[in-house]
Amino acid sequence: MKHVLTGAGSGIGLALAQRLAGRGDDLVLVVRNDARAAELEDTFPRAQVLVADLADPGTLNGLGRQVDGGVDTLLHVAGVVDLGPVGRLRLADWEEQIAVNLTAPAALTRELLPHLRGSRGTVVFVNSSAGLSASAGWSAYAASKFGLRAFADSLRAEEVDSGVRVSTVYPSRTATPMQEKVHEQEGRTYDSSRWISAETVVDTILHVIDLPADATIPDVTVRPVVPRPGT
Repeated sequence: MKHVLTGAGSGIGLALAQRLAGRGDDLVLVVRNDARAAELEDTFPRAQVLVADLADPGTLNGLGRQVDGGVDTLLHVAGVVDLGPVGRLRLADWEEQIAVNLTAPAALTRELLPHLRGSRGTVVFVNSSAGLSASAGWSAYAASKFGLRAFADSLRAEEVDSGVRVSTVYPSRTATPMQEKVHEQEGRTYDSSRWISAETVVDTILHVIDLPADATIPDVTVRPVVPRPGT
């Protein structure tokens, strides 16, 4: 199988790339700059690494022409978060989260749709529980994730006749560097043992992409077995 993946530098994306590479699949990794490209080329020597800055979605234009042949899965894992109340929300923070979390996945999907149609492939959006319910301080991030949910729903309806499957995974808080940053912004102590592991989310993603061709999983939510305060 061939997978195009964003966010492979850390967290869920890195764990997913490692699992896919470990089973011998082909990877095309989209990274934000040459320095990160060099790091991932060392980590994944068999992968094709393409440079495009998701914070500047225009850099994705033409990327589809750099990918040869069919694509079995397009995995949107990269994301950014900056918390803050609406009254103090900086325009730059709003624009970055909308660009990385919503506009870039839309642009990258458009670029790779011909490859996905040819393979009757699967698009997976790693969203967030914030894409289902917005809390105080999360307006920009949640808006980007609500938008991503709508984009996925529309794409699914458009591509049903082409055989392209579209799935959204909604993880609750997951033990990743992003979650550590969120705790810092919230002024809370970070304890990774309280949250879902990245490997658990990866298991869910692999189940979605390995599903037999006669079925699809449009949406799946991943939550802790026992709800914890403040989730």
